[in-house]
Amino acid sequence: MTGDRPRHGGAVILVSLIIALMLTILPVAQAVEDLPPWLTNLRPEWTALILLYWSLNLPDRVGVGCGWLLGLFQDALLGTLLGQHALAFAIIAYLAVRLHQHLRLVPLWQQAFFVFTMLLIAQLIVFWVNGLIGRPSPDWQAWAAVLLGALLWPALFHFMSAIRRRFQVQ
Repeated sequence: MTGDRPRHGGAVILVSLIIALMLTILPVAQAVEDLPPWLTNLRPEWTALILLYWSLNLPDRVGVGCGWLLGLFQDALLGTLLGQHALAFAIIAYLAVRLHQHLRLVPLWQQAFFVFTMLLIAQLIVFWVNGLIGRPSPDWQAWAAVLLGALLWPALFHFMSAIRRRFQVQ
């Protein structure tokens, strides 16, 4: 039983989620001023990616509640309508927890397709809420960021797995 096994690495999970939130609000344009403005908007949804990693690998520790809280923090950090990212992250965390046993067995490229689908769902929810409150629709970069997140998934998966092994996160 998982309840009998001691749990380690709660701080590692928390720190990785905080770093993901920081990467979300990091002003890329200041770091590289020579890049065109459209290129600086091509940032993947780091918070959703890290949430998906932990939800797939430790579903008993990171799930819907964690997704909801992360979304609320992201809404507060970005100044968006409170709850729109929370709803999106809770839904993708739910789906990841529901499908985690199957997704552990599939190749990484199929996991990347699942991640693409989850990021797309999260983006569609955020856009839907923005449409409800009358905000303009986003540029094409928002959709490219979804694709970029899926393409980054194999590298992120290996990186996070190495961290998980290094700090014995269970």
